[in-house]
Amino acid sequence: MIVPMKKVSLIIMGDKKSETLTKLRKMGLMHIEIAEGNGGRIAELKEKISMLENSIFSIEEKVKKNKEVKETTVDEAIAAAREVTALVEEKKAYQSEQISLKTEIDRIKNWGDFEPEMLKYLASEGVDIALYEIPKAEYEALGENVKTIRLEETKTSVKCMLIRQGTEEDEEAVQSLNNYRLELPKMSISAMKQKIDELEGCINNIDEKIVAYAGYTAGMKAAVKAYEKEIEFEIYATGMADETLASDGENNLSVAHFTGYIEAENIDCIKNTAKENSWGLVIEEPTEEDNVPTKLKNNKFVSLIYPLTDFLNTIPGYYEYDISAWFLAFILVFFGMIFGDGGYGLLISAVVAVPIVKSLVSKKTVAPVFLLVGLFGLSTIIWGTLTCTWFGLTPDQLPQWLKGLSIPVISNVYADKIWYPFWTEGKVGLTTAQNLQVFCFILALIQLLIAHVKCAITNRKSLKVLGDIGSAIELIGMFYVVLSFVVSGEVFSMGLVISGIPVGTIAIAFVAVGFLFSFVFANYEGSVVKSIVESLKNIVSVLLGIFNLFSDIVSYIRLWAVGLAGAAISATVNELAGPLFGNFMFMILAIFLLVFGHGLNMILNVLSVIVHGIRLNTLEFSSHLGMSWSGHKFKPFEE
Repeated sequence: MIVPMKKVSLIIMGDKKSETLTKLRKMGLMHIEIAEGNGGRIAELKEKISMLENSIFSIEEKVKKNKEVKETTVDEAIAAAREVTALVEEKKAYQSEQISLKTEIDRIKNWGDFEPEMLKYLASEGVDIALYEIPKAEYEALGENVKTIRLEETKTSVKCMLIRQGTEEDEEAVQSLNNYRLELPKMSISAMKQKIDELEGCINNIDEKIVAYAGYTAGMKAAVKAYEKEIEFEIYATGMADETLASDGENNLSVAHFTGYIEAENIDCIKNTAKENSWGLVIEEPTEEDNVPTKLKNNKFVSLIYPLTDFLNTIPGYYEYDISAWFLAFILVFFGMIFGDGGYGLLISAVVAVPIVKSLVSKKTVAPVFLLVGLFGLSTIIWGTLTCTWFGLTPDQLPQWLKGLSIPVISNVYADKIWYPFWTEGKVGLTTAQNLQVFCFILALIQLLIAHVKCAITNRKSLKVLGDIGSAIELIGMFYVVLSFVVSGEVFSMGLVISGIPVGTIAIAFVAVGFLFSFVFANYEGSVVKSIVESLKNIVSVLLGIFNLFSDIVSYIRLWAVGLAGAAISATVNELAGPLFGNFMFMILAIFLLVFGHGLNMILNVLSVIVHGIRLNTLEFSSHLGMSWSGHKFKPFEE
């Protein structure tokens, strides 16, 4: 359920902000609606957090697992972070110098390893030598009085040394060749390489110093949380609205006020606290215009879905529905169908059993995520048992008792059999694959009907409930239309009559009558005429709703299709690896192929659950509920 909230407004003296917030934080009951604050203190705290997080990253980059934990205060943690930051900056300077040296080596490596200081010495002794790489044509055009020593020649250029003699022709050549002159490095290549090695030693030394701070990471993480709490406090303190009541030129008499939300069951607590501290208090019922936070409260079993919804960040709005129980129920079914293989379910259950047993042995609370994954494994085992699907093996490779546990109409054991519904009198029937498709559409009918029933219960005191009933009737009729168009037009004929009941005709009538009720009452807000006018305004989308309903039901066939694809991959992996077991030399390769192939298939199945299984809950099901997942979490201001 979504916990009922009350909107609370507090009025306090302007000089009591910090005192009031301290008391509210100690209570830990109120969600404060102040999103932005101001002041240099917030910027300073954010800078410290950034420094701490960067330091943690720098340490953990070098130390993956750290058993040493030092008890540190916040001040000690920030001091350690400053030292790590300084080391990191020093390391960056060394790395930057290394890059510059390597770039310089690349620039001059084609000239060989020479000593620039020697050329500078010769210049001081009157022998001015410069190095050039000149296009061949221009080199050959140089006058005879220009003294050069050819060092290397290619098809297009010439590397040479030019010895300046101070003649006019010499100076003209130097000017014309200025763009081809080699800028001398500060040191030789060998000296630069030696310097790079020295810098590498300095970097390694810094890394060792950084690693020495590994014991401080826990303290740094705690400091980050402490500063985040301080930022939250500052945002609330500086973001409150202030009203000046009086001023004598030096001192101002002001009041501050802010709004928040509190669980309805805790309202007496805030009343008593406000009375004790002389706070002005206004308590209201939230309206749809208010940005009310959402807090979900369910039993322990239903709460197992929270790790998944938290990961997806799917939070219903305060005025939407809590579908946690339905989400859990259907995602378990969807997961089992998408993975589809009881063998995979056994692997999942075996893996998750380790941390569960470990927690039980140590008498610790089992993490909900492990229990949820365990349920996923169990649902996969059940579906694999019902369909006789185990590690992609064929039914002939499985024991008879395992085949006997499956349900014949959907079992792989009877994949080639045709099943004849009683009304076809053995003339036409359904394959096992078609039976699975029918099961998918039955799931669609059940889940989407639940959505419309919930909407009808919500609107039971209004004529709008007739629109919800109409949508449910339309859904039932469209279900049969889908069976006829997608599964089998012969078995589920539109002209089908069973015991004198024209099933196909009734289905079409359900679609028409349901659409009419929905058209007239879906937008009802006190006036039937206005509701019809509103539907007429959106006539295109209303008409498209018929096709959307068809596609929503058909969308559930993805459960069968994705499961079929996974089974095909499993079977293919087995076919590839099977022949290799006949040769001892290839047995290791066969085992690797099985592990890799089935492992990859399981990863793809996880992605399929996220893309397809979760979509059916958060899109198809939710859209029929009118949910947009527009909520945000209830986060009480607490220590």
